[in-house]
Amino acid sequence: MTIARTIESYLKDNVVSYAVVEHPRSISSRQTAEAAHVPLRHIAKGVVLADEDGYLMAVIPGDRHVELNTLCKKLGRRLKLVDDTSMAPMFKDCEPGVIPPMGPAYNIETIVDESLIGRKSVCFSGGDHDRLICVDGRDFVRLLRPADYGQFSH
Repeated sequence: MTIARTIESYLKDNVVSYAVVEHPRSISSRQTAEAAHVPLRHIAKGVVLADEDGYLMAVIPGDRHVELNTLCKKLGRRLKLVDDTSMAPMFKDCEPGVIPPMGPAYNIETIVDESLIGRKSVCFSGGDHDRLICVDGRDFVRLLRPADYGQFSH
């Protein structure tokens, strides 16, 4: 598979230059960082949550985890992690289990952990388990401009 059409179009529509880093197939952020020779903290990952108000994508660095209680308090919501089978229809142009951290591209409400701001570059999955898309850190923030920001990971 190549870059998901949704992600490719989103990058093009926002006039963002990117590099594709191919790596051996991996299934976790840690494996991907090792395989691609990219620091784990420079990989952004998306975590999909939901409640009665709908879906929310939390975007965090690959070396962190969502502090669900902190996020729920910040947003005044009762969010829970969404399982892979429920997410499949949202990311139908991606391989199973891949969640590109570009919620706005998929029309998913998004919140970004502030620790991703100010990075020189950020890499993320673009739709499969063997390629990363790397963009300038300022472009990454610009791509997620409709999102909210906060501190909710550790």
